[in-house]
Amino acid sequence: MDKHLHPDHSCETCKPLRPANSALWGPQLGRREFFQIAGTGVTGFFLAPLSSKLFEARAETNAAQFVGRAKNVIFIHMQGAPSHVDTFDLKVGSWTPADFNPTAYNGIMFPQGLMPNLATHLSKIAIVRSLRAPALVHSLQQVWSQIARNPTSLMGKIAPNIGSVVALEFESKRQPNQKLPGFISLNGGSTVGSGYFNARYSPFAATAAQGGLAGLTHPDGQANFDRRFQMLADLDGPLRANSPMGEPVVDMENFYQQSRAMMYNPAVDSVFKFTADEQTRYGNSGFGNSLIVARNLVKANLGTRHIQVNIGGWDNHTNIYTAIRNPATQFDRGLGALLTDLSSQPGVQGGGTLLDETLIVGMGEFGRTVRGPAGVGLNNQNGRDHFFQHFTMFAGGGIIGGRVVGSTTADGYAVQDPGWSQNRPVANEDIAATIYSALGIDYTKTLWNDPYQRGFDYVPFAAQGAWYPVTELFTRAIKQRPKTNPRGGGKVS
Repeated sequence: MDKHLHPDHSCETCKPLRPANSALWGPQLGRREFFQIAGTGVTGFFLAPLSSKLFEARAETNAAQFVGRAKNVIFIHMQGAPSHVDTFDLKVGSWTPADFNPTAYNGIMFPQGLMPNLATHLSKIAIVRSLRAPALVHSLQQVWSQIARNPTSLMGKIAPNIGSVVALEFESKRQPNQKLPGFISLNGGSTVGSGYFNARYSPFAATAAQGGLAGLTHPDGQANFDRRFQMLADLDGPLRANSPMGEPVVDMENFYQQSRAMMYNPAVDSVFKFTADEQTRYGNSGFGNSLIVARNLVKANLGTRHIQVNIGGWDNHTNIYTAIRNPATQFDRGLGALLTDLSSQPGVQGGGTLLDETLIVGMGEFGRTVRGPAGVGLNNQNGRDHFFQHFTMFAGGGIIGGRVVGSTTADGYAVQDPGWSQNRPVANEDIAATIYSALGIDYTKTLWNDPYQRGFDYVPFAAQGAWYPVTELFTRAIKQRPKTNPRGGGKVS
């Protein structure tokens, strides 16, 4: 086991990694308690020592709190883990390049020179700076942030992507003209699938290109395609519709029908196309192109409710102040243009703007080291290594922009003030609860159709108060959790 992943963080190397608010770590668990939690999927390498307070919280049930007014989610997965202290939790020092031009916007310090477009949109953006990662392994954390639980736990092995849950929840609201899948993934990357859910809720992976989505027409023409598809349906349609061979064949039938509905559909075809001018404005990158398609998807309202857009290049172990510029420029130009477009176009599902209807979430796996020679946190290759402290940025969907939730120590090493009602660092599970809550989805819900027959919680033990949405992103006042209710969920006023 990696020396930084001890469940109790008791070794001399790990001791400095404890956050400033050591209440999260609490008393160490005994063997029995550790395996009790580990089997549930709640815990991870970082959260295991949450102590008996987690079990105390499970004794009561907390009703879900619903915030925001989102109808769609654009989840930007910043794969490779961006440096928090050089981006959305900027710490200025001798290491900061002069052309980063650190600038304060209503008290929010931001690298204006690195991301000039987003600097003009900070009034629309809210930042959670008190987020802590549970582990420092890319493959583990990339999955954890998408399924809201430990991937190595029993339920983690079958858990669906948050996007699959969103697609499932909105399926019953689908209109006859809404032919697109509920969950679409863009720009490659490592997107988690639908787990044990029906394949209908799997992410539909697409590559954004100016000419549109390939495969929506058949080389032999529509007449021949329609005739062949009907022949296929006549031959084995009944077998696929209610197959004695089980779920995989039924899933394949769903794929057939979804794919057929998308072909020769002008509305679907237009969603995946864009102009050269739009491509330039969004940055001439795969990420920018994907955000154009994401914009088109929410505007078209054709059934897609969760869009994951991946952007890599943030794993800056070497020469960070050279390496970070490419992904940061793509991110800045693409997201800046998206915020401009969504905020200036009317909504299509209940008023306001498209940004009001669309929750945008951006986060990586973890953050980057901040302590090292001369206190700059750079390694011997002028890069930054993996570290627990990081951030999540939000916009739209009822978010109050120009807000920062939580603060870190002067060097970004640990949480100084959690800044929210639960009075502890924010976790991946809380981010998932926030997404669900913004969409009106009950994050405390349990499904009883999992193959283990143990019950699949949308967010593990959220019903017992273990995790909670960051309601301060949506409410005018920053609330503090009542001292008399240390683990329970507070109400949103």
